[in-house]
Amino acid sequence: MLLLAGMSAAAHAQSADSWQARQAEASRVYGNIVHEADRHKGLLARYQVMRAAYAGNRDPAFHQMFDQYLSWYQTFLGDYPGASATFSIKQAQLPQDSPPPLSGSEYTARPALEAIPELARNYRAVFFNEAHNVPLTRILTVQLLARLRAEGFDYFAAETLSQTDTGLQARGYPVEGSGFYTEEPIYADMVRTALKLGFKVIAYEATSDATGDAREAEQADNLYRQVFQKDPHARLVVNAGYEHIRESGTFLGGASMAEHLRKLTGIDPLTIEQTVLFPHRSADDDHPCYTAVMQKLRPKVPIIFQNQAGEPWALRTSYDVSVFFPPQTLRHGRPTWLTLGDERKPYFVSGLRCVRRYPCLVEARHADESPDAIPADRLVLEPTSLSELPMTQVHVAEGQPGGDLYLRPGKYRLTYIDVNGHVLARDDVAL
Repeated sequence: MLLLAGMSAAAHAQSADSWQARQAEASRVYGNIVHEADRHKGLLARYQVMRAAYAGNRDPAFHQMFDQYLSWYQTFLGDYPGASATFSIKQAQLPQDSPPPLSGSEYTARPALEAIPELARNYRAVFFNEAHNVPLTRILTVQLLARLRAEGFDYFAAETLSQTDTGLQARGYPVEGSGFYTEEPIYADMVRTALKLGFKVIAYEATSDATGDAREAEQADNLYRQVFQKDPHARLVVNAGYEHIRESGTFLGGASMAEHLRKLTGIDPLTIEQTVLFPHRSADDDHPCYTAVMQKLRPKVPIIFQNQAGEPWALRTSYDVSVFFPPQTLRHGRPTWLTLGDERKPYFVSGLRCVRRYPCLVEARHADESPDAIPADRLVLEPTSLSELPMTQVHVAEGQPGGDLYLRPGKYRLTYIDVNGHVLARDDVAL
């Protein structure tokens, strides 16, 4: 038995070494693909390079690394169903998770858009998190900005923003180079909305090569120096990824950005968790608590739960509030949550303007913004019959390509662009 145990341990070590070697090779390949993609002009051309590389490499180590990166680019191009199909994190029940706040509990469901500003009234800082490849987890934050501004919040900070874009505040909208995730139109809308509402917009990402706890501490220090050290009465809204906003527990070998900031300022933030309780492409990836609440209540808008004393329910004790997002519905292949609670309306575009040159990228920019502004929305038109990569195709309706752009009232410049970055057509529209 000792001999067998020793052989098993040796085999395990060899297997671990082999997997690490495969990961190292996958990292090298990944870097080469990204470098090659960056040599091409335009998002669509870069995506096509990555898309082809994805289809030609079935190594699990490569996919573990590349799936998420590819899904980010799918969100940049407006292909939200495709992004969900490419990369999904299964939300398992953890031993410490709270039970569903349903019958027999003391909690009642409320629309998050109404309840969160009330909760925020007594806080100096409100932190939202998001799943970077699921822009659904950004829509509530965008809609809440006006209500939080009315409550007296005056600073907005976003993890993705680059400190090199020193003209962002005066310009009033993000451009290429303002950040990484701001390439996605909903994220750009978040930043644009904050600027229009008069928030002082802060870039707080670490500028050093720090990782883990050191990066979290540097981000917190950046926020402290740019906000609370300069303005002791400031009230801050932060948008960050995943567990950067957790209030307790070990994170990346140390503490989260939120914990570091609390130590620097003594300010206890309202932390709003949005990355667990949302619909996944496969229902098998949904958290059991999410499934139970959706089956029972079938909400149409994002909800939170509160008890009679007004105290919010959270799935995990490291956050103050957990948000449930309703199941999504599709219209012409795109999710209708793109309306942002009816703040944006669908505007149908046809592939006829693409003059049969597919895939065809359609972008809608605000008429008063520069050509390098991040579009208000974008989508790719492509006949399904042309796609040889069903797992990563840009989804369109059957037959003649067409789809809905989701736009706020206003004037826009529409451009139709082929995979080589050539403009095929331009239209001016007013909604």
